[in-house]
Amino acid sequence: MPSSRTISANGLDFFIVEEGQGPLVLLCHGWPELSYSWRHQIPAIAAAGFHVVAPDMRGFGRTTAPAAIGAYTLLHNVGDMVALVAALGETQVIIVGHDWGAPVAWHAAMFRPDIFTKVAGLSVPPPFRGRGLPLETLRQNGITNFYWQYFQTPGEAEAELERDVTATMRIVLGGRGLADPAAHQFVQDGKGFLGGADPNRPLPSWLTEADVAYFAAIYQKSGFRGGLNWYRNIDRNWELTAPWQGAQIHQPALFIAGSKDGVITGLIGAKQVKEMERVLPNLRQKLILDGAGHWIQQERPDEVNAALTAFLKG
Repeated sequence: MPSSRTISANGLDFFIVEEGQGPLVLLCHGWPELSYSWRHQIPAIAAAGFHVVAPDMRGFGRTTAPAAIGAYTLLHNVGDMVALVAALGETQVIIVGHDWGAPVAWHAAMFRPDIFTKVAGLSVPPPFRGRGLPLETLRQNGITNFYWQYFQTPGEAEAELERDVTATMRIVLGGRGLADPAAHQFVQDGKGFLGGADPNRPLPSWLTEADVAYFAAIYQKSGFRGGLNWYRNIDRNWELTAPWQGAQIHQPALFIAGSKDGVITGLIGAKQVKEMERVLPNLRQKLILDGAGHWIQQERPDEVNAALTAFLKG
């Protein structure tokens, strides 16, 4: 059975869920998620002979949320994972990330190959550092209503998402996920991120009312600011990662995504998936699960667990 505790690392207190004994595996969740997002993977990875640890990431859930917007860069988040490995008494780890957790995992492997011996990314391809600041590039291309842009103004998205936290979680996780990128990624004037979606639509088969209630109870206490601050560092991340322009990740790597995930079906995402071997010369598998959306490890746990455990043991 998984257990939970709080552990100090990199000046923060991390809420972690863990199970099993053996080599360490770190699971990094995305937005708007929690360690709970890995509830189907934790027992399976532990049963395969590993000590699996899933933290609430910086600013999420029951983990410390620094006040400063600038405290949520990729360097901070990779630093958290480095410190967490040490706090757990280990020197090496296999790292797995989904959504925002995937860039953390990819960059951890890129920055510290001495610590992160294998890397798996779910839904978000490995980093291709573009030619300019991402938000500036959007503006130059005439795009002003992408959800990254909507999330930039402190307080605005928080107010919308916190108005009815249960409805927010139902809509974002279950109402439409990222299966329809046009509905989700572009914010219509006056409609906000949730776009007037119906929170009373039936949940998909993979998400229960109890799951929604768990996420909502935690977010009602934590609010959404910590997670939104990750988006407020998108341009800063581009600046900070300049030394790794064109760098490759040489460790064994795995990529898993859903065929209907808006992150990989857009023009940029599709190109990144097609060309990821440029960044991952040791890519062991590129698994695209037909018909699956964005919340891949929750939607298709059996297939994700099979691929992950084969990769971990391989």
